[in-house]
Amino acid sequence: MSTYADRLAALREQLKAEELDGFVVPLTDEHMSEYVGSYAQRLAWLTGFQGSAGSAVVLPEQAAIFVDGRYTLQVRQQVSPTEWSYESVPETSTTQWLEEHAPEGARIGYDPWLHTRDWVKKAKEALASRGAELVPVERNPIDEIWADRPEASKAHLVVQSDEHAGKSAAEKRTEIGDWLSKHHADAAVLSALDSIAWAFNIRGADVTHTPVALAYAIVHADGTADLFVASEKIGPDVRQHLGNGVRLHERSEFENALADLSGKTVVVDPERAVAAIFEALEKAGAKVLPLRDPTILPKAIKNPAEIAGQKAAQTRDGGAVVRFLHWIHEEAPKGEVDELIASDKLESLRRENPELRDLSFDSISGAGPNGAIVHYHSTEKTNRKLETGTLYLIDSGGQYLDGTTDITRTVAIGEPTDEMRDRFTRVLKGHIAIATAVFPKGTRGSQLDSFARRPLWEAGLDYAHGTGHGVGSFLAVHEGPQRISPVGSSQSGGDEPLQAGMIISNEPGYYKTGEYGIRIENLVLVVPREIEGAEKEMLGFETLTFAPIDRRLIDVQMLDAEELIWLNCYHAHVLAKIGPTLSGSDLEWLRAACAPIEAE
Repeated sequence: MSTYADRLAALREQLKAEELDGFVVPLTDEHMSEYVGSYAQRLAWLTGFQGSAGSAVVLPEQAAIFVDGRYTLQVRQQVSPTEWSYESVPETSTTQWLEEHAPEGARIGYDPWLHTRDWVKKAKEALASRGAELVPVERNPIDEIWADRPEASKAHLVVQSDEHAGKSAAEKRTEIGDWLSKHHADAAVLSALDSIAWAFNIRGADVTHTPVALAYAIVHADGTADLFVASEKIGPDVRQHLGNGVRLHERSEFENALADLSGKTVVVDPERAVAAIFEALEKAGAKVLPLRDPTILPKAIKNPAEIAGQKAAQTRDGGAVVRFLHWIHEEAPKGEVDELIASDKLESLRRENPELRDLSFDSISGAGPNGAIVHYHSTEKTNRKLETGTLYLIDSGGQYLDGTTDITRTVAIGEPTDEMRDRFTRVLKGHIAIATAVFPKGTRGSQLDSFARRPLWEAGLDYAHGTGHGVGSFLAVHEGPQRISPVGSSQSGGDEPLQAGMIISNEPGYYKTGEYGIRIENLVLVVPREIEGAEKEMLGFETLTFAPIDRRLIDVQMLDAEELIWLNCYHAHVLAKIGPTLSGSDLEWLRAACAPIEAE
């Protein structure tokens, strides 16, 4: 099928053959992953949408695609408006749309291995109001028509050393077992791929840029575990590492193994486990405890070894970013650099370091108006040159054995306009507000989000994404549960209390459709703050990312004295951290980029 219209038509024919009046297509896999392997890219195959979050609904006469504010522009570039209607999340949802558009008495199909139990409940309620029903399918109808669908990855697992993990896998499983005993549970099902990677100190290469392996696990209260992963992926080193406390099974045996938990009390995470897991356990006669995956908080709160590794990775990565920014400064004004050349250059600089294992995501390399597309991905078709008088936004990161990085810088190509400098400085003020925030223990990310937005709000401006996301330790670049975002946003998690040891991004932005985008992103570590006379335990942030902020885009008159002190101190730290890793013209450029800025 050569066109997306052909694929949509073929899906409708397949649904008709299966006596279904519609089908819901989420962008996820059987593990509720944000980033998925090529075999699970059903939404992209069907619609052409290349973003990392979205869903679709197909009915006989209508089809809709649902994305949040990060993808408002991108979806219109990639998905046909004649075939699909564009729906904005969280203003609406697939369940709300079905309630309004599903035909009376319709049978709407869904894949129970791709949806949470909560979504299934809401969808059934929404359809009931129209006399329609939600129907589970045994095999995904898209898979039936996707003739050249890629196979799941066969990449080998690798061991994450205790030196980098900071705690052995046996210790982690013992702690999970103790947690289960406290909750009077016999076992916990782990289905999130990064949870399994963390709990067993293993990594994989089954999802692009995220070092995880396709697997399921059941951890028992005695600290033993059953790990379900294709045997061809496991070498002798991994078998030895896992030891006698881990029983190995084929991944395909997982569903049947759930039946063996009959009569047991089993913890399953309702946010991270698919509906099919709950249904299989309940059918088997297990008692299901819907509690959060017990690895989530321990994984988010980094131990000393993980923190040390992250700091080392940030310094290593910062050297590559600084060399890149120097290169952009020299080469972009010549008029021959485009988005793809630039992102390839940064990747090549990162890959000069033998510690790099992968990028942490596809770089967002946006010149001029493409920078206003929040999660833009440059292609040969959309590629633009970095033209004089425009802004260039580069959001990128690396996966190192000891840490995961994520950094965004916006740079001026030539002379910026007064408006560009005003907007950039407002974003910088918001960034500084987060970086310098001091708050009581128990504060949630949602309570800090407005700190970053206030300078923009004062000019009647805003941005349609969260201010910060958690980051893994040689794991997912987007890791929960912590987040800095408004309550009720499509990026959930803003209500998780921040705790010392959590790593989170600080990335306010501003986007002017059709003209330019601005984002400044550093990673920060939540740390204790000692305050004389304090009556509460206080926390703050330690900045981990080190690369200069483009001084040509800063209107110094808009910064107050404390903000200017922060900026100069930050640049002094950049020079101290990154300078020793550089030489020659790169070092000279960095010295100039980090020189103190005087108040005007």
